[in-house]
Amino acid sequence: MNLDQIKEKLENIKKVLDDIQVLFPFEKLQDEIEHLEKEQNAPDFYNDRKKVEKVGKKLANIQQKIETIKKINVQFDNITYLVNECKDEDFDILKEIETELLNLEKQSDNLHLKGLFSGKYDKLDAILSIQSGAGGTEACDWADMLLRMYQHYFVKQGFKYQILDVAEGDGAGIKGVTMRVEGDNAYGYLKAEKGVHRLVRISPFDSNARRHTSFASVEVIPEIENENEIEIKPEDLKIDTYHSGGCGGQGVNTTDSAVRIKHIPTGIVVQCQNERSQIQNRENALNVLRSKLAQLQEEQQQANINQIQGSLKKIEWGNQIRSYVFHPYNMVKDHRTDYETSDVNGVMDGDLQPFINEYLKKNASK
Repeated sequence: MNLDQIKEKLENIKKVLDDIQVLFPFEKLQDEIEHLEKEQNAPDFYNDRKKVEKVGKKLANIQQKIETIKKINVQFDNITYLVNECKDEDFDILKEIETELLNLEKQSDNLHLKGLFSGKYDKLDAILSIQSGAGGTEACDWADMLLRMYQHYFVKQGFKYQILDVAEGDGAGIKGVTMRVEGDNAYGYLKAEKGVHRLVRISPFDSNARRHTSFASVEVIPEIENENEIEIKPEDLKIDTYHSGGCGGQGVNTTDSAVRIKHIPTGIVVQCQNERSQIQNRENALNVLRSKLAQLQEEQQQANINQIQGSLKKIEWGNQIRSYVFHPYNMVKDHRTDYETSDVNGVMDGDLQPFINEYLKKNASK
């Protein structure tokens, strides 16, 4: 970049920073901190472990936002000073400024996107499920690859995740998996992944090395925190227990600790087997059910759909939201935003944020 290009980009970043000040007003953030700290000082506060964790997480997130905003503003002021002192012939300094500017742009854009989360459940944790589709063993292997991809993404984002239930594939991979994902705006980010994902590659299971197409669906719902928000009547539930599955060995639980719950009025079925305690599995399964019912209720009210799968379509050709092509060329393309990259390995290692950012920007502009 030359000096004029740097000044133009700096001006664009200034506009983003001005928007951030509107989206995250300092006084409002401070009021939220004072409110949460007041809760922490209540005499009986530490008697409720869940409340302690919830308030602590909210407080840490707000404090992190404040520190990030301060850091970005300091960086902006420093770069502005250097630009004002710089000349076109100062090539080494311009190169250094360009690097700092691109880093500042990335940080400010990411923070700005967080301010666009205006959905009712965007700030909540999420329940993410992957289900293999058409393609047999190929699809099960693809579902397993997606699981690994999301696990890497969670680590990059600083999200915590817990596998609640997994069904192994007959020959390879997994038929399905359900995870709880905890982090700042977890649902707000991950809702961009909801839909059918398509893979094209040379099959490692085909002795003739032919090209295969596989499908898997991803469902994302918010984890509802308030138990009073969704009423679940005991008489509406059919609860079964069974042995937890596993790959054998000492880690397999031989007791009937796994729990499957069917909500009779809607036909929704959830299950959980990750904990050794039946009580814990039952609680986790009820949380997933409550979240699914809340999602169903919201979507029905919006008259967008009439079933819990939301925007999910049939798991087959023509319904994919994103394609991952390993052969005859390398390309990952999101069909909703047209964003694409040839860095297939990077995407499969969890570099999903550019896809999610483009989805959020497109929906924010509607």
